[in-house]
Amino acid sequence: MSIYVIILAGAIVRLIGLNQSLWLDEATTANVSRFSYQQILTVFSPHDFHPPLYYFFLKFWADIFGNLPISVRLPSVIFSLISAYFVYLIGKHLKNKTVGLWSAAFFIFNPLIIYYSQEARMYLMATCLLTIAVFTFLKLLSTSKTIYLIIFNLCTGLAFLTFYGTVFLTTSFYLYLLYKRRFILLLSVLPGFLIALILISPLLQQQYSSSKDQLNLVVNWSSVLGTANLKNLILIPLKFSVGKISFYPKIIYYLFAGLWSLLVFIFSFKGFLKTKNLLFLFISPLILAFVFSLISPLFQYFRFLYLLPLLSIGLAFGLNRFWLKISFLTLFIILSFIYLLIPSFHREDWQSLTQKLPQNSTVYMISSFSDPIKYYRPDIQIIDFRSSIVDNRQSVYVVAYGEFIHGFNHTATLTAAGFKLEKISNFNQVDLESWRR
Repeated sequence: MSIYVIILAGAIVRLIGLNQSLWLDEATTANVSRFSYQQILTVFSPHDFHPPLYYFFLKFWADIFGNLPISVRLPSVIFSLISAYFVYLIGKHLKNKTVGLWSAAFFIFNPLIIYYSQEARMYLMATCLLTIAVFTFLKLLSTSKTIYLIIFNLCTGLAFLTFYGTVFLTTSFYLYLLYKRRFILLLSVLPGFLIALILISPLLQQQYSSSKDQLNLVVNWSSVLGTANLKNLILIPLKFSVGKISFYPKIIYYLFAGLWSLLVFIFSFKGFLKTKNLLFLFISPLILAFVFSLISPLFQYFRFLYLLPLLSIGLAFGLNRFWLKISFLTLFIILSFIYLLIPSFHREDWQSLTQKLPQNSTVYMISSFSDPIKYYRPDIQIIDFRSSIVDNRQSVYVVAYGEFIHGFNHTATLTAAGFKLEKISNFNQVDLESWRR
């Protein structure tokens, strides 16, 4: 089978359900694409927790193709397909074309990659850049061609300007060369990241200060960022293998997901033993991130999507029987289609929620979580119910989304103001409440 057939099949699969509702972070991304480049840098980014390159790219993209849900998600689809091609090249470089094809297939149909390749966020752009960096890094270990050096420096620098979490894999490249005493090569691959760090450092200082304020002001913000604990550690193999789906009864889900994750990682690590440089590049970023998260929390599985190309290659090496490879790939595809074809596994349905609201109505909610409503219904007035809830209104709409993070209890506040809950409408993980005096 040709790599292009695999990529074409992956592209077709990714078009299924691509028009589902934008969720909170995607709506923020889509709204930011309406800003000017200067506003992205000076108004939005200082209060965000990501570098601005992805937003610059999406601004450029949206100016050409618009910022409808399909439009803003297409870049992630494309980045995932480019990543798959370089996964193929890595497998081919390490052994042969067959391993390359299986590596690409495991990656392109991985259920978690399928999910995030349909998301308008920076993670697949970062994954794409780092997958190219891995390929050029492996080439540089055996050749000193200038073109690979240029591409590696460019990709690691751009990756850091796309997503700060890429620093853990980039650092792992350097640690590997240090361990191997490849000092000249180490000096040659440093400039890309260092230049990016210098360029972004003024903004990074502002963002770091803002993040410290958020951690102090928002009661449960650290739980959202991802503290270094056993739960978040276990979620990495679980989500890497099963994706975002879940089901009841939970005991059956955990038994299935646990067993499947165990099999995926056993065979992947078996493959890593044949490619020990990939083993180091897979484990080292997780260790570095875990240690870093003891100080500043960021240890969540989706921040390590750039490790899935390595896991896919390890799996291709570790599964030495054809029937095993077919079985694993088939289950990946089944899990992917469960997500794609069952709407309850899709993202928060803010689109349907906003369609239920009357023209020019008012919604009470945490204002910092209101981007989806602003995206779909700019006519809706948003009032932060932490600062204003008792007025002359006889009825109110409430979206309680995110109030746990802020430690706010809207039920107690509304009840004290003489309101009673009339109706709750659920829109796939987000509720619209109607209250009346």
